[in-house]
Amino acid sequence: MSHLKKTSPVMVTGVTGAIGRLVVAGLLDAGHPVRGLSRHPHRAALPEGADAVFGDLDDPSTLTHAFEGAAQLVLIAVPETVEAVVSRAKEAGVEHVVVVSSAAVTAGYDTTYNAVVEQAVMGSGLEWSIVRPGEFATNSLLIWGPAIKTERRAVEPFPDQIGHPVHEADVADVVLADLLDPRRRGRIDTIIGPDSLTKREQIAVIAEAIGERIALDEVSAEQAHGFYRAQGGFAAANADFLFGFESYDGVAGVPDEPHDTSAPDEDAYRTLDRITGAPARTFRQWAHDHAPDFM
Repeated sequence: MSHLKKTSPVMVTGVTGAIGRLVVAGLLDAGHPVRGLSRHPHRAALPEGADAVFGDLDDPSTLTHAFEGAAQLVLIAVPETVEAVVSRAKEAGVEHVVVVSSAAVTAGYDTTYNAVVEQAVMGSGLEWSIVRPGEFATNSLLIWGPAIKTERRAVEPFPDQIGHPVHEADVADVVLADLLDPRRRGRIDTIIGPDSLTKREQIAVIAEAIGERIALDEVSAEQAHGFYRAQGGFAAANADFLFGFESYDGVAGVPDEPHDTSAPDEDAYRTLDRITGAPARTFRQWAHDHAPDFM
């Protein structure tokens, strides 16, 4: 069921990310016009049929033209500018905002980042839906990937920590459902993957997918912190939080990410099948989908 007017485009932010690209493709497949927001639209390389437009969420003054005429907005925003971003959207005639947030809000860890974005949208007077992904399966590529590619090893201080990594396509499917079905407005869905796997087991699944052995290098949190700070990229930027040296909100010495074997509350954290009825994608499927990226 779709309530989108064929002539009213959907504005998608975060369009060059894994979720954004899938949302764009899904909307095009459903026959709806799409605009993708980018600081560099000529480099966005969106699917044929999507319109890449210039805009910068850090500078809301750039958004007036980009938002004009859009019926709905998929928003991955920064808290510093979200009030102005939402105001621009409302002035441009946007009626419904789908926020891609984080399960850290559900857990109570995030009070200063995604939570601020959610509150701004819910208080705007616009209709809204909120999707809170849990641990992205792609984090394993961003964290372990470089060492797996070059040395066939994964450096991990918490090998028995259980996770429920979610395929980015599952997250995109919930976003699409929120866009295409008006009955889903006002929903908050926290989505996780269907598998309960330790880090050790996740590494084994990746090894199976690439058909090669991956050595698990069990180290202390301090050693992992140093290793990943030196690695750079996503792992370096998030090392303090990932390895227990600060909270999600950036408070030093106050870790809030559990490194135990606790299971999630099934009423609060749901898999795709419990949200939309579609089968949830397993971590094994994700690993096979991304096997070339580890090679």
